[in-house]
Amino acid sequence: MMRFLRARKFDVAGAWAQFKDTEDWRKENAIEELYENIEVDSYDAARRMYPQWTGHRDRRGIPIYVFEIKHLDSKNMAKYTSTLNESATADTHQSSKVPQRLLRLFALYENLLNFVMPLCSRLPRPNMETPVVASTNIVDVNGVGLKQFWNLKGHMQDASVLATAHYPETLDRIFIIGAPAFFPTVWGWIKRWFDPGTTSKIFILSAAEVKPTLSAFMHPSSIPKQYGGDLDWKWGDMPALDEDARALVGDALATPAGDDAARQEVIKGPVLFEDDCVHILGKVNGVSRDTKIPVSDTTTSTEQKSDIDAGIEKLNITVEEGATRDVTAEAPTQTVSA
Repeated sequence: MMRFLRARKFDVAGAWAQFKDTEDWRKENAIEELYENIEVDSYDAARRMYPQWTGHRDRRGIPIYVFEIKHLDSKNMAKYTSTLNESATADTHQSSKVPQRLLRLFALYENLLNFVMPLCSRLPRPNMETPVVASTNIVDVNGVGLKQFWNLKGHMQDASVLATAHYPETLDRIFIIGAPAFFPTVWGWIKRWFDPGTTSKIFILSAAEVKPTLSAFMHPSSIPKQYGGDLDWKWGDMPALDEDARALVGDALATPAGDDAARQEVIKGPVLFEDDCVHILGKVNGVSRDTKIPVSDTTTSTEQKSDIDAGIEKLNITVEEGATRDVTAEAPTQTVSA
């Protein structure tokens, strides 16, 4: 409710009306059921079309997302659109009148609210008494032409309109990097998608400003290498959990990133972060992955380790039973995002 109050500048009546509209919208669209039942492949296809969590946080403990626009070219957009036509996003929403692209987008926002933010709220940071309720975003527009911007107008507007209406105050600072000479023209219509409070948090950085500005807000270890930091993470990767996140979730959620055992990624698909466990949701070939795996803030005991191993084994068996291809190794080693 606090996010709605801030969005409405503490106009109680206005905040309550928007909150009620959102609750009605969530019920009408069965948002929780969507997140629980979405196919992992559908979810991950959508993840690659929108801002992605790096697995790291800024100096205030707020999760850092990156959005590289150049990857959303006509070829990749056509490929994504084809997946929308192949199958329903979730069996609970096969008869839904809502376009599948929006259903998938709903699921991504649910991941932000129900996995990334609760997880970050449990990690060490300044002002631990205040929960994490927003995200920091790096929007990279390097190599994007005016035509591509125009073709992506509807795609990007969907996300901004949805955030404003039903997920208010979830955007903190937004750093735009690599703006071309024509960007002021594009910015003229982009900023109309956001309320004035959000546009005041958007910073357009010159090439010389990128590293010093990001460094002021983020530790170098949390800045991707392509922006002058030390983080070995690139667009399309699953979140590579920072040290504190790895210590908290341990084997419950993290898997080695390729050959780099020190870098941990998050398994693919929808996940909830609950008080004492991670709750792995979604379906693989129609079979539910519904599994809860304990987590601990401290050194994992032998008993807890046994519970974790049992949970992971259950997940592997569940995925294997639903597979029409060899996904037994895929579930524990491939990673999914938030």
